[in-house]
Amino acid sequence: MTAFDQDIELNAYSHSHGLGISGNGGGGRQRSIAEGSTFTVGGVSPSFRAKSFADASPGGLSHARSKSVVGGGGGAGGGFHGKMSRFVDSFRRGDGTINDNKPDLDDDNNTSSHGYSSHSVSRDHGGTRYYDLRKGNTKTDMPSQLYARDLKGRHLQMIAIGGSIGTGFFVASGKVLSEGGPASVLIGYLIIGVLIFCTIQALGELAVIFPVAGSFSAFSTRFLDPSWGFAMGWNYALQWIVVLPLEVLAGAMTIGYWNNELNKAIFVTMFLVVIFIINLFGAKGYGEAEFIFAIVKVTAVVGFILLGIVINIGGTPTEGYIGGKYWTDPGAFHNGFKGLSSVFVSAAFAFAGTELVGLAAAETANPRKSLPTAIKQVFWRIALFYIVSMTLVGLLVPYNEPRLLNAKNVADASASPFVIAIESAGATVLPSIMNGVILISVISVGNSAVYGSSRTLAALAELGEAPSILAYVDRRGRPVVAIIVTMAVGLLAYLADVPDQSAVFDWLIAISGLSSIFTWASTCLAHIRLRKAWAYNHRSVQDIAFRAQGGVIGSWIGFLLNVLVLVLQIWVAIDPIDEGEPKMTIKERVSSFFLSCLAIPVVIVFTIAHKLYYKTKMVRIEDMDIDTGRRDFGRLGIIKAQEKEERMGWPRWKRVYRFMC
Repeated sequence: MTAFDQDIELNAYSHSHGLGISGNGGGGRQRSIAEGSTFTVGGVSPSFRAKSFADASPGGLSHARSKSVVGGGGGAGGGFHGKMSRFVDSFRRGDGTINDNKPDLDDDNNTSSHGYSSHSVSRDHGGTRYYDLRKGNTKTDMPSQLYARDLKGRHLQMIAIGGSIGTGFFVASGKVLSEGGPASVLIGYLIIGVLIFCTIQALGELAVIFPVAGSFSAFSTRFLDPSWGFAMGWNYALQWIVVLPLEVLAGAMTIGYWNNELNKAIFVTMFLVVIFIINLFGAKGYGEAEFIFAIVKVTAVVGFILLGIVINIGGTPTEGYIGGKYWTDPGAFHNGFKGLSSVFVSAAFAFAGTELVGLAAAETANPRKSLPTAIKQVFWRIALFYIVSMTLVGLLVPYNEPRLLNAKNVADASASPFVIAIESAGATVLPSIMNGVILISVISVGNSAVYGSSRTLAALAELGEAPSILAYVDRRGRPVVAIIVTMAVGLLAYLADVPDQSAVFDWLIAISGLSSIFTWASTCLAHIRLRKAWAYNHRSVQDIAFRAQGGVIGSWIGFLLNVLVLVLQIWVAIDPIDEGEPKMTIKERVSSFFLSCLAIPVVIVFTIAHKLYYKTKMVRIEDMDIDTGRRDFGRLGIIKAQEKEERMGWPRWKRVYRFMC
C-alpha cells in the first residue's frame, strides 16, 4: 500500500496514464487519483475529467495528446511532412479535459473557448449584475487543468534561487547605492529580504493547497474581495508585460559596453526571437531554460563574492587593502533617512519574480514535494546572493563613484556596481564576463516575464475579466494567444535607438515599480484570511500539506512591512531627493511622483471600476470556499507519519539541512 499511496500523492500514475477514479458518495465528494478529492457544490463537481485515453488529464497532455496527434493528425506520419503536421496540429485548441456529460453550473449557452461560460462569473439578478464568487472559484481551476504539468522539483528550485536575478540586481542597485550609501543598501535589502521570506512562505502554503493558474488574482478573489482580485490580476499581468521590453532594452544597451556603434535593433530582434522560441516549448521549455540560466547566474554571483573578498583584502596589485574605508569616506549613509527610504522600492524591484514559484505550481507534477523545497531555497537566495553581494558592493564601490552618478538610466550596464567593482581589480576580461552574465540575465527575466504575464492573462480571460481569446490553450498546454500578445508588447524594445530612450525606461519602470508590493501584501493578507476560514470550518492545521514556517505571525510581519515600504515610497515620491542644480520645478516634481507611484492609481482605478460594475463586497469568513480547486494528496496523514518516522532516523545535521532546504 505504501507505494500506491505515494503514487496517489505524486499524481505520477494518473498524469502519465490519464486514469481517474471518481464517484459521488453520501458526503457529496468526488475522488480521483489524478486530483485527490474536492467537494461538490450543489451536487455538481467542479472537477472535470477526461473522457478518453487520447485526451487525458492535464498532467498527461504531453504524452496522451501527442499519441492522439500521431494517430490521427491529418495523416501525419514519419518524415518532414509528418513532423510539420504534428507541429501545426499542436496549436489546436486543447479542450480534451472537458467532459461534455457534465452540465455547466450555470446552465448557460454562452460558452468560452473551453466549453464554459466566458462571463459566467457575472450574473444578472433583477437587472443588477453581480459577481458569482462560487462560479469564479470554480473557473480559476480551469486553465490549470489544460496545462501540461511538466515542471519538476529541480526547475522550481532554480527558479526560486536565481530565476528573476536580472537588471534590478546587477544594474539598478547602482542607483540606490548612489542615493542611499552602502549602509542604507544593506539595511534596505535586509528588510526587503525579511519581507520576501515571510511572503513566499505564505504563498507556498496557499499554492500547495490551491495550485491554480493566475494564483495571485485567485487568492485575492477567494479570500479578500473579487474586485481587489481583479485589480491584482491585471496589476501582476501589467507588471510582467512591461518588464519584457524593459529587460530587452537593457540587453540591447549592454551590448554597447563592447561596441556602442552597433544598431541596437539587431540585438532586440535576437533577444525577442530567443525568448519566443523558448516559450514555444511550453512549461518544460521555460523550466529547462531557467534551470540553465539560473546555474549561470548563481555561478557568476558566487564567483563575484569570492573575487570581491579577494579585492577587498588587498589581493590585487592596483588598490591594496580596502576593508571598510568607503564606509568612512565618503560615508555609510547618504541623504539620511530619505536615502534609506529610496532603497526599498529598488530593492523590491530586484526581488521581483521570486513569487513565480507560486504561479508555476499549476504546472508542477507534484506541488506538495517540489514547492516546499523551492520555497525554502528563497532563504539562501536572500542571504547569500542579495545580502552578501550587496555588502561587498558597498565595500568595493563608493557611493560618489562618477559612473554611478552619470548612469543614463537604471539599465545602463556600464554603471553596474558589479562591473565597476571588478574593473577596480585591474582585470580586463572579467568585466566583459560579468556583462555577458547580465545579457543572460536579461534573456532569463524576459523569459519569466512572458511566462508570468501569459499565465495570468489566460486566467483572467477564463474568468471573463480579459478578452476570451486570451484563454486559448493549445494541445501542448501553452496559452499561445496570451504569449503572442505579451511578445507584441515586447516590440516596444525597438525604441532602444530613440534619443529619449531614458524616458521610455522611466515609464516602464513606473508601471512595474510598486506592482510587486501590492502582490506581496495581498498574498500575506490572503494567507491570514485562509487560516481564519480554515479554523472557522473546524479544519486542523495538520491537514495542510505545507505550512508556512512563520505561520500567521510571519504573514502579519510580511503584510506590515509591505505597507511600510508603500508609505515610505509615497513620501519619497512627494518630496524626492533633489541634489541637482537648479532645483526641480513643480512640473518635474509631479512627473517624478507619477514615475514613482504610477502603480497606485492603476490598482485603484481597476478596483473601483470592477466594484462599481459588480457591486462586490469583501468576502466574509463564513462565505469563503476552501474546497473548490483544493489539491488533496491521497492519505496525507499516513504519508506525513511515514515521513516523520523517517526523519527520526536522520542525524542532526541532516534534520537541520532539510529544515532549511
